[in-house]
Amino acid sequence: MSQLSWIFYHGSMNELHAHYRLLLGLDDQWQVQNVDLQMEANSVVIQLRHSGGKLCCPECQDECSRADTAPTRQWRHLDTMQFETIIEAAIPRSKCDRCGVKTIAVPWAGKHSRFTLMFEAFAIKVLQAASSVSAATKLLKVSWKTAHELMQRGVERGLQRRDTDPIETLGIDEKSFGKGQDYVSLMVDLEGSRVLEVVKDRSETSCDKLFDSLTDEQKSGIRAVAVDFWQAFRNSIVKQVPQAKIVHDHFHISQYLGEAVDLVRRRENKLLRSEGINDLTGTRQLWLYNEETLDDATQKQIEDIRQVAIKTARAWGIKEMFRDFWTYRSGAWAKKFFDRWYAWAIRSKLDPIKKVARMLKKHLAGLLAYFEYSITNAKSEAFNGRVQAIKSAARGFRNFENYRTRILFYCGALKMEPDFSH
Repeated sequence: MSQLSWIFYHGSMNELHAHYRLLLGLDDQWQVQNVDLQMEANSVVIQLRHSGGKLCCPECQDECSRADTAPTRQWRHLDTMQFETIIEAAIPRSKCDRCGVKTIAVPWAGKHSRFTLMFEAFAIKVLQAASSVSAATKLLKVSWKTAHELMQRGVERGLQRRDTDPIETLGIDEKSFGKGQDYVSLMVDLEGSRVLEVVKDRSETSCDKLFDSLTDEQKSGIRAVAVDFWQAFRNSIVKQVPQAKIVHDHFHISQYLGEAVDLVRRRENKLLRSEGINDLTGTRQLWLYNEETLDDATQKQIEDIRQVAIKTARAWGIKEMFRDFWTYRSGAWAKKFFDRWYAWAIRSKLDPIKKVARMLKKHLAGLLAYFEYSITNAKSEAFNGRVQAIKSAARGFRNFENYRTRILFYCGALKMEPDFSH
């Protein structure tokens, strides 16, 4: 016999009612009418009844009379001694001279919620702490749909409470969504380490929507934005926060140079294989390494390949040399270094490298702005990793709004717990 069953069979009903009234924190307006233990369903249903008297309008808080009673509803509550606990009540509706007929607020649940405040608060903590949503649903004994509803309500509360404190530096980045060329764009508060907003697509209009999540005061205080070379983002930044400096950092640039090296490798590999030389085959990852991180075995492997893969080795050397650009302490010295590096890249006779070099020169002002603000999209990239994990764990999303909710739930640093004050 469970402890709850023992209480049912050995305690008085009045004691049981008082027990649940205390657990639920009910005021004098509400009474426990019945407690129904359903052993086969492993659940307990707590039926509540309003004590009567004057009501309070949920809109204007004025005292008013009762109009009628809404149909009986149920709310999921925290388990009681491993029994799924359900609150059941018919809620009175107030008749207010100013606001009309309204269903009154109840002390145990939020508006339009199917869960008690205590259950929502517990569920949010479990969903945030669990290794996966699947693990959380098992612990909470809810469906995926219910888990998403809890996250959605939490995100809505969190966004309503979000502060409007000044933000000085932003990161704007893109992330693939769904199949093909579908993208979402993220805005990150770099100092606050939080995703501020997620919008569909990566167009200029989409980026404008990201800025719509900020107040005019916040936008006027933005000093710098870390972003890649995507022109749509740049156009929006110039339009929305014209005082802000556009900053390009090594995360995206390393990616562009790495892709250029790989393109050189693939072209050279095709030529070498036609001559029966397969040294470059399967070495894509090898050329993404940084020279100072190589162990002895990898260093020797690269040295051996460089004897035959001359173009790939030269491209890798140019990529590695550019990493010194970020070590300078002033933009003036970095500019001198860039001029020397650019001359070498253009003389390399490697078209993919020359293409990236020209792109970097075109956006040199954004590169040099790094030495003034020293911000990077590292945090945006870190969130991209988390977003990818969210996407993989969910096995894809049916629509963008669900994807956005999940990202903001885990990466938005929102205050999502329900308000117990009412």
